[in-house]
Amino acid sequence: MVFDVGETLIRDDRGCAAWADWLDVPRHTLSALVGAVVAQGRDNAEAVRLIRPDIDIAAERAAMEAAGAGERLDEADLYPDVRPALAALREKGLRIVIAGNQTAYAGKLLRELDLPVDEIATSGEWGVAKPDPRFFARVLDLAGTPPDETVYVGDHPANDIRPAQAAGLRVAHLRRGPWGHLWSGTAEAHAADWQIDSLHDLVRLATSSTTSAAPAARRSEPVVRPN
Repeated sequence: MVFDVGETLIRDDRGCAAWADWLDVPRHTLSALVGAVVAQGRDNAEAVRLIRPDIDIAAERAAMEAAGAGERLDEADLYPDVRPALAALREKGLRIVIAGNQTAYAGKLLRELDLPVDEIATSGEWGVAKPDPRFFARVLDLAGTPPDETVYVGDHPANDIRPAQAAGLRVAHLRRGPWGHLWSGTAEAHAADWQIDSLHDLVRLATSSTTSAAPAARRSEPVVRPN
């Protein structure tokens, strides 16, 4: 089972606040702009470019880090269900992988949290990001399971559901965070194999399965909103 990172395992509000403070705009302003561009199907970074059209995101991120205002990640950034749910899934014999669109440094920070997982990888480390099919090819290599026995869990239809299904994976759409809620009623979200409200729902699904090798890769009983 493979997990997205932002708004699946960790809250994005610290990162958004850090960027707003760095750009010297109210946090609400940047948060609202992020919501607006995402609702239009655009990338989060476009919100920053609305404030500073000529910004070099990578260079600015490096400057933030040098000034001590860069990426930070600790236990408080995790959603409360993350650690217990991952531990419970692993106890059931699943191989647990984290793979999302994050920087290489974020990968380091995630590993320092010592989560109950088998592997952690980020797009920054791989040099390829979702929704690129090559990202999901790397996901399958890391998971070590066939596509139809691999479940990708995420909140974003365009980055998680659609490309994961195109690669042959099963998908659980998590109704969490702004994107998970925004798109929960769309056709793309309903195309997921499961729609869930908590990572604990995955534990219940794994418990109900009769297949020990990949308990969540087959629907035996509904979790929350089976499609």
